[in-house]
Amino acid sequence: MRASGILMHLTSLPSPFGVGTMGAAARRFLEFLEAAGQTYWQLLPICPTSFGDSPYQSFSTFAGNPYLIDLDDLAADGLLRAEEYVPLDWGAQALAVDYGLLYQRRYPVLRKACARLLAAPPAEFAVFCKNNSFWLEDYALFMALKGAHGGAAWQDWEAPLRNREPLALERARRALGEDISFWKGVQFLFFRQWRALKDCAGRRGVRIIGDLPIYVSGDSVDVWAHPEQFQLDGDRLPHEVAGVPPDGFSADGQLWGNPLFDWDAMSRDGYAWWKRRMAYQYEIYDVLRIDHFRGFDSYYAVPYGEATARNGRWRQGPGRALFQAVEEAVGPKPIIAEDLGYLTESVHRLRDDCGFPGMKVLEFGFDSRDGSGSVYLPHHYPRNSVVYVGTHDNDTALGWLASITPEDAAYARAYLRLNDPDGANWGMMRAAWASTADTAVVQVQDLLGLGSEGRMNTPSTVGGNWRWRAAPGFDSAELAAKLRRETALYERLSAPAKASYPG
Repeated sequence: MRASGILMHLTSLPSPFGVGTMGAAARRFLEFLEAAGQTYWQLLPICPTSFGDSPYQSFSTFAGNPYLIDLDDLAADGLLRAEEYVPLDWGAQALAVDYGLLYQRRYPVLRKACARLLAAPPAEFAVFCKNNSFWLEDYALFMALKGAHGGAAWQDWEAPLRNREPLALERARRALGEDISFWKGVQFLFFRQWRALKDCAGRRGVRIIGDLPIYVSGDSVDVWAHPEQFQLDGDRLPHEVAGVPPDGFSADGQLWGNPLFDWDAMSRDGYAWWKRRMAYQYEIYDVLRIDHFRGFDSYYAVPYGEATARNGRWRQGPGRALFQAVEEAVGPKPIIAEDLGYLTESVHRLRDDCGFPGMKVLEFGFDSRDGSGSVYLPHHYPRNSVVYVGTHDNDTALGWLASITPEDAAYARAYLRLNDPDGANWGMMRAAWASTADTAVVQVQDLLGLGSEGRMNTPSTVGGNWRWRAAPGFDSAELAAKLRRETALYERLSAPAKASYPG
């Protein structure tokens, strides 16, 4: 089935409280997607963010981001009063998230809501805690301990806690009981709102594409609670860390710094950690985009302590065995393989053997800095693929066109016939929609005709990323109608139109 969708993270939605959330603006965006005939809403990871604010570096692969909890919906549930959050200073920049201010303001408000929740917890709270105990118990303790240690990474805690000695953990549970309950309450509130939003998407005929980072953060409960699954030494420090080698965009490569999985140990226990992780993701999303898919074939390992990724080396990944084990546990599920970057024939074979659609990025087809060549030109796309003009790691269509060499820009304009009166951004989106790829996903920034000011992330940089937000009213009836016409023209329409969309 030919289909299309929009890439927009929840944090980028409008709201008066500093960041986009799972509340009214998200429900309105689902109405917009339905009216525009879209099949998919693609999100970035919704897990808690840590230093650098990247959703790809989280304290937990299972938990939800507290910033995404909608405060108005908490008030509607009787857990907050308007005077407890409406008058607060949530930042002067309506079109950018101020994460520092958000960290200061959001948690005191959530503590008020959780105090009321825990004073008379509903029956569903106990059910939630029981059903999620396999990750929630360790997560709540981990976050309480981080608070008790001033936010320090778990590697800097005293040895008994760092090494999870049972007596030390029991003492911590007794001493930090109130904080542990708070973190459980936050997760209950998050997933109650998430379930409501997901149900709303289902009623609108919209499927949610979630984003699963291949790696987890070193300072995460995942590594602290399960060190045996990672390549760590006797002091629980990594031998090597994750990254990608130098390329046309970065002479030093990208040093991500995540600990690497101990694939041999994971194989011996039948990939139990991955089975649980993937099964959980499919309780949350309809489709999964797996980030850095090539790392399952072979992965780039950089010696711990290196300042850049220049001196890494490739090592063998688990290959097909991992996905066979996961499919045996959860059944066949829809997966998008993020197969960008330096690829080998074995990566292509792994993707094809699994039957996963790969990704095609239109911008890469014309950018000589990338060095990927013509595989990203639309006339080479296989049907079983997902095409993007650009992803969250790329500049917007207009920003990209202004930044490439004049020769590359001339080639793009000639190939794509970028003389459309609507602008080059619409010309590039139309090329994606017109392609033979089964699925086409465009960033909302390109629908809005934004330049580099709308860019979500610049890889290998720290600061200023993940901040972009849309202005109120961006999802207008006029834009929905225009997008629907284009979607129908290229035979990607999801469903018959509803009576009206007020916008």
